[in-house]
Amino acid sequence: MNFPLYIAKRYLLSKSSNNAINIITLIATIGVIVSAIALFIVLSVFSGLKNFSLDFIRVSDPDLKISSVKGKSFLFTDTIQSKLQNDNIAHFTKVVEEKAFFNYREKQHIAVIKGIDANYLLVNNMDTAVYTGDWLIKEYTNAAVIGNGISNILSLGTYDTEEPLKVFVPKPGKGYINNPKTAFNQINLQPIGIFKLTEDLDSKYVFSNLEMAQKLLKYEPKRISAIELKLTDDNSIDETVSYLKNTLGTNFKVETRKQLNAVFYKMINTENIVSYLVFTLILIIALFNVIGAIVMMILDKRENLKTLFSVGVTLQEIRRVFILQGFLLTLVGLGIGLSIAIIFVLLQQKFGLIMITPTLAYPVEFKMMNVIIVMCTIVLLGFLAAKIASNRISNKIIQ
Repeated sequence: MNFPLYIAKRYLLSKSSNNAINIITLIATIGVIVSAIALFIVLSVFSGLKNFSLDFIRVSDPDLKISSVKGKSFLFTDTIQSKLQNDNIAHFTKVVEEKAFFNYREKQHIAVIKGIDANYLLVNNMDTAVYTGDWLIKEYTNAAVIGNGISNILSLGTYDTEEPLKVFVPKPGKGYINNPKTAFNQINLQPIGIFKLTEDLDSKYVFSNLEMAQKLLKYEPKRISAIELKLTDDNSIDETVSYLKNTLGTNFKVETRKQLNAVFYKMINTENIVSYLVFTLILIIALFNVIGAIVMMILDKRENLKTLFSVGVTLQEIRRVFILQGFLLTLVGLGIGLSIAIIFVLLQQKFGLIMITPTLAYPVEFKMMNVIIVMCTIVLLGFLAAKIASNRISNKIIQ
């Protein structure tokens, strides 16, 4: 067996005659355990929250979205339709989107009207977000489904036959508006459902059928704002994007769900990194206990170190003894802490030990990458702490 490793194990497992050193070593070990638990659980929570939030995005946003590079709309031609006949594309839907002014009983709100065709639910699952009323019904040409935020702002419910939801958009043109009464296109909608996803989406969208949105914007039947796609396989995204860009040309842009929600992804990733750095800082503070424990052990074993040096053990080997001792102490704390944290995360996933609401468990996700991150972080910092402490050993101490 490697001599420094053998001595390091003996020092780690044997109790010191000085009870204060035993207490300091125990505190250092507990510090590593608690830090490992905290770091892994925080990373698992953020992984869970990320997936929890992405579930809402998957409901409202398509796998891919095609829109015009110039202008807000384009003509959906037979040529474009033929290029969408691809094995990687399961379904596509045509949509019209435009910011509009909504008025209901003296209350106003600016949101986006989104006209959709019959294939929309084959691409997105927005109907699953409706919690009051119904999704768009084909027979009701002037029906609308509004966000919960818009419903609250306008004090608007469903199936209110007494007063319609009035929708206005400016007529295209240049110059100043001389007569406000003739400067806007208007349609009346009847809300039949209210959806609830996120605060942003709930205050942003009003869904209607495609023909009503085209009527509001004075679009011809084939003019649309975008095409949304559902793919047969998530792994084919890059391939499909490349295919569409090559076939559709430079007049169209193709965006993935991640690109459509770039700000959200950036925010989530930034929060994850900041949380990791904060808890790593806490871990560094906890590892000062490891440094303290090793320094105290060096002073306690000073006579033994002199004996080892006298029988031919080099200064470098003596330092390696305490590097390995601190490293082993860190590994013990890591093993115990990580085991406890993994068990807790798995139990939370299965049984929902901690609840946000009576029906919603706090989201966590077990990821092997988080295990690797915690192990690498603690092992590296533990090694550095042991290295710093071992540098206290000099010829003056052992001679």
